[in-house]
Amino acid sequence: MIVDAHHHFWRVAAQEQPWRDHRHGAIARDYTPEDLATELARTGVDRTVLIQSVDEPTENDRLLQYAEASYVGAVVGWLPLADPKAARREIDRIGGLEKFSGVRCLVGRDPLEWLPDSVGLFRELAAAGIAWDVVPVTAAQTKAVLGLADAVPELRIVVDHLARPPVDSGGWEPWAGLVRELAGCPRVGMKVSLGIDLLTELTAWPELRRYLAWVVECFGAERLMVASNWPVVLLRASYGEAWGHLRAALADVLGDGDELAAVLGGTAADYYRIN
Repeated sequence: MIVDAHHHFWRVAAQEQPWRDHRHGAIARDYTPEDLATELARTGVDRTVLIQSVDEPTENDRLLQYAEASYVGAVVGWLPLADPKAARREIDRIGGLEKFSGVRCLVGRDPLEWLPDSVGLFRELAAAGIAWDVVPVTAAQTKAVLGLADAVPELRIVVDHLARPPVDSGGWEPWAGLVRELAGCPRVGMKVSLGIDLLTELTAWPELRRYLAWVVECFGAERLMVASNWPVVLLRASYGEAWGHLRAALADVLGDGDELAAVLGGTAADYYRIN
């Protein structure tokens, strides 16, 4: 089973997306399950993980409607994780978390100083088999994620977009050291995908190779999963082109065997409980 572990749907008139600015006009339109279905058929992707992109209760309602598409294998919904009481109210409003395999909220570069106050909530999520998706960008954010991983070791944490490697500058540290620290937590996994900043700035896919090789060395294939970040990836390439480039880059590092199969589907199926 091939799994695209990270994509979105949205209708621009129904929601504001403050993370999208003047550089991203190419994706300022609606993207629906019908749009992605054709791309999946062309590339041979069997299942997907649908991810929230707006922090508001109505986003959960939209996600549950979108999830009726037969290829959506898992949904990562929204919770106000910094406010445990509000998060529990939202869980009650949507009738529980049975239809979600993970949750997240957009954190940008904001401090994660609230994490210690939400440990109890994360323990409840872990007990329900719910993963937490997060994109730590700064060293302080990564340290906060590491602290939560230590406090709630049973929680599955999925770090999105390779933890934003400094590809644009060709830098290495502190990113490489922080990735190693994250990999030291046995329940932390990572997505081989690109965030919006890199997709705006990246000039050549081969620039990623040394960062990808380091992530593979630190995490191993069993904790990595490939993800398109569609439709954001359309800033750089078509879905088929992007998927082909990512798969080729992984095959270059891993070879074409069981490890590649894990990154292409097995890890995502495990972390997000996709049958």
